[in-house]
Amino acid sequence: MMRSVFAVSFAASIMIVGAASAAPPEVGKPAPDFRTTTFDGKIVTLKDLKGKVVLVNFWATWCGPCKTELPLLDAYYKIRKNNGLAAIAVTTEDSIPVENLNRLASAMTMPLAYRFKGKGYRDGEAVPMNFVIDKAGVVRYAKAGSFTLESLEAVVLPLLNEPDPSPAATPMPSSTGSR
Repeated sequence: MMRSVFAVSFAASIMIVGAASAAPPEVGKPAPDFRTTTFDGKIVTLKDLKGKVVLVNFWATWCGPCKTELPLLDAYYKIRKNNGLAAIAVTTEDSIPVENLNRLASAMTMPLAYRFKGKGYRDGEAVPMNFVIDKAGVVRYAKAGSFTLESLEAVVLPLLNEPDPSPAATPMPSSTGSR
């Protein structure tokens, strides 16, 4: 009897864990919405960034490649934000206490965030982890590892140059013509 109770509860816990885990965002598929809190207290969602190319970077203070990549991403964002780039650098939960990052957050141009909720974005624990989402909300890049300036330009610049997918950007058919 005890063995069957254990087996049933074990099976139930496996199903719950499996159901809670979401697949990571896939390249070529619509990006799952997310919600994050920036160091200046703003709540940002993917829906808020509609029509922009969005770069979401997960990093940690203890990560050597992150320390090199973060200033690069911030400088790139500073140059490209007026061209339609939105970027968010999300510190991992196991980094240093949030209050110790306030100085860094105030020195950066791109928003620094410390709370992030979104299906599958943090399934992998590798840092840095980058996601790039196009203007239409489709994941175009999802990889662990840091960007170089060349790789960042190769991914982001073509997306910034794509036409706006919003209905307002699509010309209306002409009503002149024969009937």
